[in-house]
Amino acid sequence: MNRPFSLYLDAVRFIAACLVYVYHSNQRLLVADILPASHFGHSAVIVFFVLSGFVIAYITDSKENDWASYAASRLSRVYSVAVPALLLTVLLDAIGRQLYPALYNYPFDQFAVRLLAGTAMLNEVWFVSITSFSNVPYWSICYEFWYYVAFGLLTFLPRRLAWPALAVLALLLGPKILMLAPIWALGVLLYRWRALQRLSTPQAGVLAVVSVLGIVAFHALDVEGQISAWFKAQIGAHWHTQLTFSKFFLADYLLGLLVLMNFAAMRQLAPLLGAVLLPFERPIRFLAAYTFTLYLLHQPLFLFWAAVLRGDPNGYGYWLATTVLVALSVWLVGLFTENKRHALRAWLLARLQRLGAGRLRSAT
Repeated sequence: MNRPFSLYLDAVRFIAACLVYVYHSNQRLLVADILPASHFGHSAVIVFFVLSGFVIAYITDSKENDWASYAASRLSRVYSVAVPALLLTVLLDAIGRQLYPALYNYPFDQFAVRLLAGTAMLNEVWFVSITSFSNVPYWSICYEFWYYVAFGLLTFLPRRLAWPALAVLALLLGPKILMLAPIWALGVLLYRWRALQRLSTPQAGVLAVVSVLGIVAFHALDVEGQISAWFKAQIGAHWHTQLTFSKFFLADYLLGLLVLMNFAAMRQLAPLLGAVLLPFERPIRFLAAYTFTLYLLHQPLFLFWAAVLRGDPNGYGYWLATTVLVALSVWLVGLFTENKRHALRAWLLARLQRLGAGRLRSAT
């Protein structure tokens, strides 16, 4: 992967996380006005899925080419942030609910069930939907984690075992997670489809323009809302509700294709923009290093700080002060979560390799 394109992806990752933050934080108790760019939260998650599939396909091809290193990297990446996020959510919610109960229209019960489901990434299997207290955005990592598992099975198991294992996994997970799997797979396709790697500069330029215009039109015309309304009419309100975060899947497929087009174009065009991107490498890399913590903790954090401040939603001061405190909190927590994941990875890798060596000795 060329450096400018890697920077572009990091910038997209951070911007997408910020869009999710703006979407969730635009609550009337924080600010009375509708904030600009506050309608793109779900779309940003679709960007994450395509980006994740691409990155995972890239690293298994270039770095993590054995099951132990792959598993250690994925587990450390997820759990270095997910476990602290779950525990902090409980703590922050407990305090915030005492300070400003009106902010908290989220469940705060069945602690064992919610914590165990969140730790095992089982919040959204079949037609179950277990909210991790106020941490509503946690749902997407409960999808993405299983895409890591499925990709690992297909990559590192023999084919005669991989497909039956994948079928068993699909049976365990149910339809909701499977419905968005093709979007994650688009990222893998982006990495592996040779034709997309051979785009000429003019072709890439046209593709970039079409993708941007398509994404703008997708939101301006409320394609997601229109398709979702049609789908709801076909299956009924009950089943539409049961699909929770997957009920927009048809529109998500279209948006995923537009994101794929944009990434395919920018892979070819980014080197030409190196003079623009490379001077900002340090701040982009710095911000990207906190993206996962921002995503998994932003909602509990902004609710907590909003409860502490109890400001005036008329105007932007309350929202802005809360946002600054969230940013500082993400930086502080991130120092001990995703920025320390390499230590967890090394610990996991040593044990997984030992486990693999032990099995090999047993087999011989």
